[in-house]
Amino acid sequence: MELYKELAALRCFTHNDMVQLTGSESAAIWSIKSYLKKGYIERVRRNLYAVISMETQQPIPNRFQVASRITDDSFVSHHSAFELYGYANQVFYEVYFSTEKKVRPFDYDGLHYQPVLWRGNDNITETNNGVRVTSLERTVIDSIADFIKIGGLEELLRCLALIPSLDEAKLLEVLEAYGRGQLYQKAGYILEAYKDALSLSETFFSECMKRSSSSKTYLFDRQDDFVFHRKWLLYAPNDLKKLVDKGVNDYDAV
Repeated sequence: MELYKELAALRCFTHNDMVQLTGSESAAIWSIKSYLKKGYIERVRRNLYAVISMETQQPIPNRFQVASRITDDSFVSHHSAFELYGYANQVFYEVYFSTEKKVRPFDYDGLHYQPVLWRGNDNITETNNGVRVTSLERTVIDSIADFIKIGGLEELLRCLALIPSLDEAKLLEVLEAYGRGQLYQKAGYILEAYKDALSLSETFFSECMKRSSSSKTYLFDRQDDFVFHRKWLLYAPNDLKKLVDKGVNDYDAV
């Protein structure tokens, strides 16, 4: 138990953390085996352990703290970042994280941890409890880029509806990092539906138009009810807000 207090402060720890605490490889191996056997800790995945509360007998780290320790560069992203910020319409059983390392999906404590496409480590913030997470603006752009695979269109729109405001300079910074004309089209079209609520100016949308692709494209795979939005050269639903207001969920399966 002599190391328990220090481990509890870490919440999640790796083998290397234990080596630093114990002072040697052999002591770390022995301590991990001993603490696993006594139930003081449990294995999350290879080389990652969660500390168990002596009071509740439950893991001390939350889902976001676990996701931030999966690798030395991992961070919470996409819908899970919306959840952390308090702007998610639903709480998922999937925890999305990004890392440059090759990591397989895994299950722990009733949750499925799903790595997503690495898009660099810019616009990452760290909270005072050790959680690394994409900035709100990067979360929005990442989710627009990947909503087909993560959460669906309606859930993305519901998350956007909960956000009080966005920094348009930071949005453009993230879009520039992507460097994809079609993403400017999609982001401009989607965010325009919430421009007043998000405090986005016409300057932002003019910049999106300026950097958009000159080719016509689809918001996602062609749907029968798509209309052509000439401003964005985009085939997409006619009215995104009505799509959500009606509770339509057909698009969540795309």
